[in-house]
Amino acid sequence: MGEPVQLELVIPSVMAEGLRVQERICALMEGLSYTARDIFAMRLSLEEALTNAIRHGNKLSEEKVVSVDCEVDEVQIRVKISDQGEGFDPYGLPDPTAPEYIERPCGRGVMLMQTYLNLCEYSDRGRTVTMVRERNSPLPIVPE
Repeated sequence: MGEPVQLELVIPSVMAEGLRVQERICALMEGLSYTARDIFAMRLSLEEALTNAIRHGNKLSEEKVVSVDCEVDEVQIRVKISDQGEGFDPYGLPDPTAPEYIERPCGRGVMLMQTYLNLCEYSDRGRTVTMVRERNSPLPIVPE
């Protein structure tokens, strides 16, 4: 088994920079022959986490940055994303599938990440999310 590939970045709170990070990380996964399913799951999760950090955490502030630490190997990919915002309670969010929230155009990102990742864990009062996707993960499990 080869050495893990690591990527450490600090980006400004700009959505285009978040997209570039997303593309770089997915390219690392492609280089290690991850499946399209794994890459899709991580791309979706990265988009949600980076959007949350840039837009909701740092509120698009040019004075604040987002830190991204990534490690990918033959077994899994682990990404940690941190913002400089005030934080939030990721476990106190309303259920986006509840009837009163079902029509809202936002508020599903954390739920999607939890569905597609083997680990989606928040720390530092919600300012840091650690995401893990195992190679060939069966997630999401869709009931028949």
